[in-house]
Amino acid sequence: MKYLMLGAAALALAACSQETPSEADDSAAPAEEEAMTPTDEMDAAEPEMSASEKLDSVLAAQSDDVKARYDYRHPKETLEFFGVEPGMTVVDILPGAPGWYGNILVSYLGPDGKMIGAEYPVEMWAQFGGNYSSDEFLESRRAFPETYPASVAEAGGDDAPDADAFIIGSMPEELAGTADVVLMMRAAHHFNRIEDGAYWEAALSDINAVLKPGGVVGVVQHRAPEGNSDEWAVGNAGYVKQSRVVSVFEDAGFELVDTSEINANPNDQPTEDDIVWRLPPSNDSEEAAEIGESDRMTLKFSKPE
Repeated sequence: MKYLMLGAAALALAACSQETPSEADDSAAPAEEEAMTPTDEMDAAEPEMSASEKLDSVLAAQSDDVKARYDYRHPKETLEFFGVEPGMTVVDILPGAPGWYGNILVSYLGPDGKMIGAEYPVEMWAQFGGNYSSDEFLESRRAFPETYPASVAEAGGDDAPDADAFIIGSMPEELAGTADVVLMMRAAHHFNRIEDGAYWEAALSDINAVLKPGGVVGVVQHRAPEGNSDEWAVGNAGYVKQSRVVSVFEDAGFELVDTSEINANPNDQPTEDDIVWRLPPSNDSEEAAEIGESDRMTLKFSKPE
């Protein structure tokens, strides 16, 4: 069972300032001075919005369905932990069109920023089975590099960031070394479970290539208890061990900078009979709601300088 989450888009407000001639400047004749209206004076006095304030504004403008997940996904704390700021270039892996985090990023990064969508290889999708292996769906994935930028522009309107896209394993050379941050939100189990993790290599190679030196990889992932078997924690149930994710990235040359319990949920203690999709938002039963969304690791890696 697979779940792809879509969220709604929103616009952020930006403040502006205006420079005015000094009152002590006698070099300008009175007839040449430009009078300021009360609105001009208010605009000139209004300070520029900080990154934190802008993120607050963007999150406040989201739909109720998106806000309903804040208590579990902590988008403000998570994006700040990863160091995401307006104007940055951010790669979103498995981004939707754009999806839950993507719609937040569209407004937060703003017109000075850039979003790059990174989609799974078509051959990887084909192994998910069901509707994901249909000819129609696979053709839509092949078209992703063309359709994703248009969807970002539509979601963001006049304030949309620039956008680009690629399929993992086929990253265009012109994107190399351009990204400040790569986000892998609840996608590591897919890379880990398909063909015994064979797609990790392509993903990590492209992540390394697209990042600037010193760039950040932010990972949020359903966390398997370390005491459960490695076989169960391979990802088919949605869960992966934190130790496994750390070792995969470190073996690929990334440095673990920090970890956080921002997205931890001690109420989620899965046994080897459980799957992550027994919980919200896939399952909104009363029993599932008592647990909440999954326990998640939050890991911050960096590409060496």
